[in-house]
Amino acid sequence: MQKRKLEELSLMDDFLFNAMLTHLETGEKFTNKILKLLFNREFKNLKVSAQKVYAGMNTDLRGARLDVCIEGDCVSIEGDEIPSVYDVEPDQNNKAKDIAAFPRRSRFYHAIIDSRSLKSGEDFGKLKQVYVIFICNYDPFGYDRVLYTIKNRCLEEPEMNYDDGAETIVLYTKGTKGTISEELRQFLNYMENTDQNNAVNEDLKDIQKMVDVVKRDGEVSLQYMKSFEHDQLMYAQGEAAGREDGLRAGRLAEIKNTEREKKRADIAESRADMAQSRIKELEAELKKYREKPTA
Repeated sequence: MQKRKLEELSLMDDFLFNAMLTHLETGEKFTNKILKLLFNREFKNLKVSAQKVYAGMNTDLRGARLDVCIEGDCVSIEGDEIPSVYDVEPDQNNKAKDIAAFPRRSRFYHAIIDSRSLKSGEDFGKLKQVYVIFICNYDPFGYDRVLYTIKNRCLEEPEMNYDDGAETIVLYTKGTKGTISEELRQFLNYMENTDQNNAVNEDLKDIQKMVDVVKRDGEVSLQYMKSFEHDQLMYAQGEAAGREDGLRAGRLAEIKNTEREKKRADIAESRADMAQSRIKELEAELKKYREKPTA
């Protein structure tokens, strides 16, 4: 397992992205820059939770870890101010099975957030607006679009308004189809290629300064080292478990082969015994025939 230096990480890497959001000097400014670039408007009163973990209802049910959960910025619905949640997920993936399950993963994230959004007895109208935002270096749908905006709708009446407060936004960093602002397109390139050369506008230059601050921070370096050591430990444990599984499978195969051979030997022995018994029976009959007096 090869370690990359902290200086080599891009904002697509979970560690650097979350370090940017939780750092005292950069967190609030970086969060505002991200949302402004994504939604082209200002945001206020934001509460950021990086690497927020939602445990399962019990040990048999799966929980979820959201990379960045941002709360705040109310939306007015029929006179009520409804708070919004923005879950931002930089996602690097090359596993076909995981990519195929992408829509269900999005559905699960929405469900997890919704399940924690209402207190007992609260009206459903108070359910928060939830935006799950994926920034991907792969195309989960295969249409080469830079932006996919996904909402629920009625199939029979596609023009019918059906606002359930759930929206999934997928940004594909290499997508060529679709219309987005030049600033957002530059930001997506910068997410994958985070360095001074790609900080081509004022917002990105500001972000690059924040990245430099975080990467030079000794505490962040220590956290990165610890996280890598933890990943190495988990990787080693996984390898060890894999080897043990392999050995166990090998031993099981040997046992099965031994049992199979034993069974074959038992069958062969049984057949030999039957044949020997039959031979004795024939010899006895032959003896009786020979000893039978002739007329």
